Amino acid sequence: MTDRTEQFGAREGNEGIVRCDACPVLCRIRPGRAGACHRYANEDGRLIRTDPLVLLHQAVEEGTPLVPFLDAAEDWAGDVTPPPQVFVTAIGAGTTYPDYKPAPFIVAQKHEGVDTVTVVTEGIFSYCGLKVKIDTDRHLGPECAPVLHEGEQIGHVTTAEYGSQMLSLGGVRHLTGGSKREGQVTCAAMLALCRKQAIEVTIPGGSRVILQAGAAPIVNGVAETRMRVGCGSAAVGIFAQQWQGHVDEVVVVDDHITGVLTEHQAGRCLNMRPSGLRVRGRRSTPGRYFQVAHPGTGWGGTDVTDPLTLIESLDPKLAWPGMRVLMTSTTGEDSLWLELDEALRPVPAPMPDAVAQTVARIGENCEPALTSILFMAGAGGSLRAGVTDNPILLTRAVQAGEVRVTMGGAPCTLWPGGGITIMADVLAIPDNAFGHVPTPALVAPIEFTLRAGLYAALGGHVDQAIALETLLARHAEAAVNAPWPRANPWPDAPS
Repeated sequence: MTDRTEQFGAREGNEGIVRCDACPVLCRIRPGRAGACHRYANEDGRLIRTDPLVLLHQAVEEGTPLVPFLDAAEDWAGDVTPPPQVFVTAIGAGTTYPDYKPAPFIVAQKHEGVDTVTVVTEGIFSYCGLKVKIDTDRHLGPECAPVLHEGEQIGHVTTAEYGSQMLSLGGVRHLTGGSKREGQVTCAAMLALCRKQAIEVTIPGGSRVILQAGAAPIVNGVAETRMRVGCGSAAVGIFAQQWQGHVDEVVVVDDHITGVLTEHQAGRCLNMRPSGLRVRGRRSTPGRYFQVAHPGTGWGGTDVTDPLTLIESLDPKLAWPGMRVLMTSTTGEDSLWLELDEALRPVPAPMPDAVAQTVARIGENCEPALTSILFMAGAGGSLRAGVTDNPILLTRAVQAGEVRVTMGGAPCTLWPGGGITIMADVLAIPDNAFGHVPTPALVAPIEFTLRAGLYAALGGHVDQAIALETLLARHAEAAVNAPWPRANPWPDAPS
């Protein structure tokens, strides 16, 4: 825990009460108690940050043992030798709301011989939301349908993407534009997801889904295992050659595009004999059919449980007795082998081993079904004043690619256009990085890394910058040292 009284708090009266001005709530905290957000507390009349500052360190090269920071139990002789790569995150750094003060830490250090500055602060984000990617073909709900958590709407179903269903959660309208309870429930749900915890949501007219970053989605109590290999047409194109000689026709059932092998261009290129099998739905191009069924949780994301209902007709001029037909879903989880009898009726039969292997190959080519949570926020507000006294210069430098923006050291995607609108994968951000304030809003770390000369040119708070060595000397005992996530690029200053 770190003393923050000088920067954030003010003592009130003789009872040891400390007023915290780290957010608009302005809690009056009695000794031994924490504020409403549980991020700040009163320890003997001093305002302290309850979460430690997180420092990430990286070995010089692959296989090199990590250099530890000073242990709190050791006697410090005053000579701090920082590890070759140390990044001061904003996790546990605190905030300078309402940002008329410089950021909590402005860290100066050399990286590969270049003088750099990293401005570190925890942002209070009212304008923030989550983009949720759910790897499943199952129908979760109609587009634009509300997403409910604990009876409150926290978002909506948005446009589906290739092999995935998408949700948009949070946002300022749900946080502050509805009832007080809606805002509280939305904030709590977003916080749990950002902390990589599981929550359950329901979609009227759709499904009940358990969401957790990096985990398989659970739809109506059943865990998804596979993300489809592609649409029905794509599956035909991928596996056509493997089916040749073993089947006479293949129907790959898909809510988007259902593929029919012999009619498809892939089948024609292989000179396959037309089967005369016609499926229901709207023919798009040869061998590709839209709207063969309604969306659902059955075969290929449709409401079909009996695939025979998809066969609209069999042309007796083209079909023949003994014709072999494979029907499969886009994940291979559902499949059926059929042979036509003398009356050209499809009859289920045992699937030959060679064909079963191709169905297994479909499953092999499916990636594991996961839930991805992307945190999205607008950082173009007052927190920029903690970086520079002329915020528009920071915005322009970020947009020009001259400033590296990270969240807990994790890379951010910068959206084009005005402002600083960023998005980051919560799995790439270290644990315990997110908090909240009861306004309600989420609190998240944000760091700006740039060349020292540019920082001065932007009107940065140069006189508040401290050397990395000095910061480590002051805060080593209270900091948490964690290894740098190998998947994240090092946030060096852009050239």
